[in-house]
Amino acid sequence: MLKRMIWVGIGIAVGVVVVRKLTKVAESVTPGGVAERVGDAGAEMKQSFKAFWADVSEAKQAKEAELFDAIERGEDISPLLAEDEDEDEQALKGRPF
Repeated sequence: MLKRMIWVGIGIAVGVVVVRKLTKVAESVTPGGVAERVGDAGAEMKQSFKAFWADVSEAKQAKEAELFDAIERGEDISPLLAEDEDEDEQALKGRPF
């Protein structure tokens, strides 16, 4: 009798776990669940874009400061501009397209 009670208890526990997992999966497939995942992905992409834009702006400001300093000193800025072209060409070589 005790053995049967143990197996009934295990069966109930497994049944509860399976029902909870299935309910969670079913909720993720509903329109509300899909909208939540898409919303989370959109927020994540927005943060990634903000971080990227901050990096680009920082690099742009540093390059502008370098160019303005060279202009103020009366130096030729063409070597500074040529460095960028060389870096761009190297970056393009690594691209698969």
